[in-house]
This record gives sequence, C-alpha cells and structure tokens, in this order.
Amino acid sequence: QVQLVESGGGSVQAGGSLRLSCAFSGYTSTKYRTGWFRQARGNEREGVASIETGRDGAAHTYYADSVKGRFTITLDNAKNTVYLQMNKLKPEDTAIYYCAAGPTYLSRVLGASDYRDWGQGTQVTVSS
Repeated sequence: QVQLVESGGGSVQAGGSLRLSCAFSGYTSTKYRTGWFRQARGNEREGVASIETGRDGAAHTYYADSVKGRFTITLDNAKNTVYLQMNKLKPEDTAIYYCAAGPTYLSRVLGASDYRDWGQGTQVTVSS
C-alpha cells in the first residue's frame, strides 16, 4: 500500500526559502515517480516537479517552467523521502502543496491525472 506524508510547509516572506519533505512507503523510485503538485485557491492542481530513478541509477528530474531555477527536487532512497527545496519564493507560489506517486511508464511527468496516490497536502504561504 502506497503512503505519502508531506511536511515542512509554512509562511514566509517573498524572497525566502522553504523545504518540503515527502516521506513515502510502498514503492521504489525505480518503478514509481514522485511528484510535487500545488493547488492555489480557485485554480486547478498543477505539477511543480517530479523525480524518479532511471535504469542507469541516476535521478531524473522534471520541473514546471514557473519554478525552474528556483526549486530543486531531490530523492533520498535511504530515507524514502523526496524533498522540494524552494528558494526565491514569490506570492504566486502560495498554495497547498501535495506529493504524489505514479508509475514511471506513464509519460506525463507532471500530469496530475497520471499520479494515483496522494498525500494530504501542506500549506505554503508567501507574503509580499
């Protein structure tokens, strides 16, 4: 049974940083991709970043254009935890952030509908 638990959300001023954690169980990163998504009030859920371990043993990462250069996703296989380091935060990054897991054979790396298991979410608020 796949389980995901997010932590690390909070409130920060614009330009600040936060690190989110997603502790997962019930799958391995070679068969499942772990993604971070966010949903702001009144908006659809959007993909932020995702990560998987390729057949070459290397981590493969994917980012939405809106966060490239500011957010970094990493995977600690020993701890079964995926992190999202968020730097240079902007007010428009305010949202509930969710981590999710989906099979690597599905091609939409940031498509929410391809992810089958979800955490409960953690709130991130960025004030100007």
